[in-house]
Amino acid sequence: MKIRKLLFVTKFEELCYDALNSLLALRGAALEHVVFLNVIERDKVAMKRGSGYLKEEEVKLKETANIRFIDWAENLFEMGLEVGAYMEVSLLIPEILRVVEKESPDLIVIGRSHKGTLEQLYAGSDVMELVRRTEVPILVFKHMIDDNIVPEKLFERPLFATNWSKTDQKAIEYIKGLKEVIGEIHIMHVVKDSALKSSDTHEVQKVRKAERKKLDILCDELEDAGLNARPHVYVGDPQKEIEKAAKEYQASMIILGSSEKAAIIERWTGSISKNIADKSIFPCLLIPGKKDI
Repeated sequence: MKIRKLLFVTKFEELCYDALNSLLALRGAALEHVVFLNVIERDKVAMKRGSGYLKEEEVKLKETANIRFIDWAENLFEMGLEVGAYMEVSLLIPEILRVVEKESPDLIVIGRSHKGTLEQLYAGSDVMELVRRTEVPILVFKHMIDDNIVPEKLFERPLFATNWSKTDQKAIEYIKGLKEVIGEIHIMHVVKDSALKSSDTHEVQKVRKAERKKLDILCDELEDAGLNARPHVYVGDPQKEIEKAAKEYQASMIILGSSEKAAIIERWTGSISKNIADKSIFPCLLIPGKKDI
């Protein structure tokens, strides 16, 4: 799958032009159209004045966003890209979904969720709500260090963590579409401690070798598609081991498949994709599975 159109959801203070600029390597993977979306959440407009929703405040904020988008668009036009923009006072997720339906992007870029723990418990995270309601891949952009410097080569060295699910098959096809911009991809699978039931060293190594063989086959498939892929087997808690591997191999992002089931149960039990998307320092590309019709 080629990334021809990108939906860039920004609140400006979190995702600025520098963040967008780091995504322009996707021109090498067919990117030709960028759509900006700034959602001004109505309750925050009201809170700002303390006297309910005010039309003049909406106009002011929308025009401020428009000025920023015009400046960004001028740079993108010079690169030969098409540009569109939406500035709306609305609820974040419904507005993103409305624009997705209208524009049919190949990738949604959004910042990490800033809801508190209690709010996420009852409402869920913004990112996982998108996973539940769209099939479009979602890049949760992160500034990887405290001074907000963005990663310069976001797709240079991704880490793909697979659990051999059906959703991961979709992720693999998506990764193949990025072969022109990926420098090297690390593929990993985490064997849970509970899977190593035997205390026999031979049996433990047998499990490791079986997983490594599957990874080798996947790496061969990716290399046949034109990618440089390296396999890794880890053992332990999946979330911790994925973070460990990302640091060890200096990953530029983490790629995960994320199922609708995970998006539903994460509100109560947590999920690997949710926790990494919300808490990891690494940008995270989530590939939702196909929705049942």
